[in-house]
Amino acid sequence: MERTSLTRFARLSIVAALVTIALKTAAYLLTGSVGLLSDALESFVNLAGAIMALAMLAVAARPADDEHPHGHGKAEYFSSGVEGTLILTAGASIALAAIMRLLHPQPLESLGVGLAVSGAATLVNLWVARVLMQAARRHGSVTLEASSHHLIADVWTSVLVIAGVGLVHVTGLQWIDSAAALVVSAYVLWTGVRIVRQSVLGLMDSAMDSAEREAVQAALVPHLSGGIQYHALRTRLSGARRFVSLHVLVPGEWTVHAGHEL
Repeated sequence: MERTSLTRFARLSIVAALVTIALKTAAYLLTGSVGLLSDALESFVNLAGAIMALAMLAVAARPADDEHPHGHGKAEYFSSGVEGTLILTAGASIALAAIMRLLHPQPLESLGVGLAVSGAATLVNLWVARVLMQAARRHGSVTLEASSHHLIADVWTSVLVIAGVGLVHVTGLQWIDSAAALVVSAYVLWTGVRIVRQSVLGLMDSAMDSAEREAVQAALVPHLSGGIQYHALRTRLSGARRFVSLHVLVPGEWTVHAGHEL
């Protein structure tokens, strides 16, 4: 599959975000649950992240040119960085809403219908997250990976919220709803920090992971005979692309042509 076609997965994320926004907002309006409100707010973040992912995937798919001889793959790190920042903002907003509701509790209503609607939105997110992760692994896209992790965080958010609202329904203890929202905010903040960290490392030319470096070294071993050596092996990541540089040492009696052939 050409990398330009990866934008269709970002479009899928946008559609999923719009669907879940509608469902979760309806669930909040039905119940008045701050937990379900926090869930709906995160879906708006999903939408903003999906739009950013669509733009950056289009940029990353552009071929190398005179100004960007190594391609445009690093554009994906900007997308995942922005998405991580949006997740952090959502986490802080959820925590604030939960604290305010703890200070000013309100009764919840229509819990059965609200939970059913929120559950449907959760299933949509789970399916889309799995599709995005499979595409991310197949094509090495950090943008799709960040979007998938974001949706998985949203799924866990929804599960915790639904469990909290369900406990309120069973026990009548209103504070459980706010407590569930606080737990959700902590998980969302952790996810945001992890995604931002990955983006920063990518922009700083992080080396390939140990398994990939070992594969490079294994590919060089068959050529190390008759006085041939190498040193200064360096690797770096640029979105889905990998770059490797090294210095090759050959016997002094070799011709320049023989060295070039090696």
